[in-house]
Amino acid sequence: MKAVLCKAFGPPESLVLEDVPAPEAGPSELLLDVYASAVNFPDVLMIEGKYQSRPPFPFSPGQEVAGVVAAVGEGVTGFSVGDRVFGGTGVGGFAEQITVPAGAMRHMPAGMSFVQASAISTTYGTSYYALKQRAALQPGETLLVLGAAGGVGLAAVELGKAMGARVIAAASSAEKLAAAKAAGADELIDYSDGELKDKVKNLTGGRGADVIYDPVGGELFDQCMRSIAWYGRVLVIGFAAGDIPRVPINLILLKSCQVVGVFYGAWSARFRDEAAENFREILDLYRSGRINPLIGREYPLADYANALRDLSERRAIGKVVVRVRPEPV
Repeated sequence: MKAVLCKAFGPPESLVLEDVPAPEAGPSELLLDVYASAVNFPDVLMIEGKYQSRPPFPFSPGQEVAGVVAAVGEGVTGFSVGDRVFGGTGVGGFAEQITVPAGAMRHMPAGMSFVQASAISTTYGTSYYALKQRAALQPGETLLVLGAAGGVGLAAVELGKAMGARVIAAASSAEKLAAAKAAGADELIDYSDGELKDKVKNLTGGRGADVIYDPVGGELFDQCMRSIAWYGRVLVIGFAAGDIPRVPINLILLKSCQVVGVFYGAWSARFRDEAAENFREILDLYRSGRINPLIGREYPLADYANALRDLSERRAIGKVVVRVRPEPV
């Protein structure tokens, strides 16, 4: 089978596409024929050696997949050969086949494509955990979403609206803001001019946002701290800008606000029942049409470098997906 391999840390172009031995399902595992694997910013960090976990070389990037069960390992129940499934893998998705723990997979809803299924686990899982468990977002509150046209950003916009919030979407271009508007955002802010704080204050009558969802970090984080309302919650999702900001703790005191970390992977591993319930609710929202993952661009497996570049250069709108096999007719 073919797989994209990272043999040494470096840029996307340093990866190679090679033939490797096909894996076999072990106890409690599923063997999947991979149809699609979504690209996430941690994939970019992982191949550069900048992520918090470093798989042993060689490894294949790709943290979430959708595919068909090709074999069922000993002790697995609830899955059969031929089932259409999706879920998070942590690593290994840029390959024609992968073995995964059966507990990490979910059955695909009827009517969902493999491309969409590959794009829902990390983004919607992260954003729902952030808004529900970490921020306790309430109907009528104001939610500010930075990076609102990226995968997690658009998920936060849709989920915030589904939870009854007033959503302000912030991004760096008119094209990105148009995508956020189509996802349901009530108000839009272009922060390319560096005036995020003043624009948030203007839209909130000087009060600020109750919850701020920040996957960007960098210089924008300080403006988030100056844009938060009394008793507000600033959600630390990631650092797509590249720089890890320092927290101005005097503003935490003055605003009586909270700066809240969001590490979805660690939480979902520790609290499997709660994470499973979250995803049941996410899929109910999908079935009811209240969320609809936006696929911004698809690439064939051989074009993996451009797929990763879309994220590293912050060109992505919605999810970028590597299509490993054609969608069945």
